[in-house]
Amino acid sequence: MGVPRLRSGLVSLSLSEDEIEPSNIKMKNQKSELKEIVFLNDKFLSAHEAKISVLEPGFLYGWGLFETMRSYNNKIVYFAEHLKRIKNSCRLIDLRFPYPLAQLKKIIKKTIEINGFRDAYLRLTLWKSDQGTDTLITVKKYYPYPSLKYRQGFRVCICSFRQNKNSFLTRLKTTNYLFYQLAYAEAKKKKFDEALILNSLGYITEGSRSNIFLVKDNRLFTPALECGCLDGITRRVIFNLAQKYNIKLYAANFTVQDLYEADGAFFTNSLMGIMPLTFLGKHSVAKGLVDRLTKFFMKKYNILLKNGT
Repeated sequence: MGVPRLRSGLVSLSLSEDEIEPSNIKMKNQKSELKEIVFLNDKFLSAHEAKISVLEPGFLYGWGLFETMRSYNNKIVYFAEHLKRIKNSCRLIDLRFPYPLAQLKKIIKKTIEINGFRDAYLRLTLWKSDQGTDTLITVKKYYPYPSLKYRQGFRVCICSFRQNKNSFLTRLKTTNYLFYQLAYAEAKKKKFDEALILNSLGYITEGSRSNIFLVKDNRLFTPALECGCLDGITRRVIFNLAQKYNIKLYAANFTVQDLYEADGAFFTNSLMGIMPLTFLGKHSVAKGLVDRLTKFFMKKYNILLKNGT
């Protein structure tokens, strides 16, 4: 049976425990003078002290990978899943994974602890260097979208350029991120919250920094990976929740017209969680309201966060 259309019924480095202790970092005692601390290649440094070579392939050619994660109440959300994804991606672009997973987890947690945030945005970046792989971990305070934005939803525009669905790089979070940066910049310039990216065949793929789901007749629909979208961590969470609560979910090709005719829609990523999509250009989606099924998934996802993931 085919997928129903929406419109129908519609070399491993090693650090000792002492070497990852904050006591080894030169920091001012005065709180007002504390600076952002990053981890770069076996060292904790203030951000302004962190320096890399401008001749490295990672810098010159965008030969690298990254993961953005959220720490909620001192717990990194879907930590293991993020690290598994970047490690698997390393093999695909001939990039050596720099640390054993257990050790890298310790270093990331220590970076958060040093910076003193219970709720944090953190980014792990790996890139090709003359020595093999360079590693950077940065942590910033997490600032969520206002609750009003979650009630009103995103206003989005269609990106003016297209995704190459045949490129395997669309499945990876590489540091060659220009395509997505330009898409997002275009949306912000037009006063929208996000850009909706279509592929070369005109099918919906994703947002510039998010996956997308459509709601119709109490079912979920999302672009298949073959459309050219990232296999997002939060995207997988939605799949798991749909299975748990016996909600049918279809991954296939969908058009902008399908979005116009949907009962609702939402974006997902690891930082914002689930964000409703209520306007595409000047046209409302589901009359500009957040639908019941989207609210259901927002509630279930927030429960997962509060209970620890």
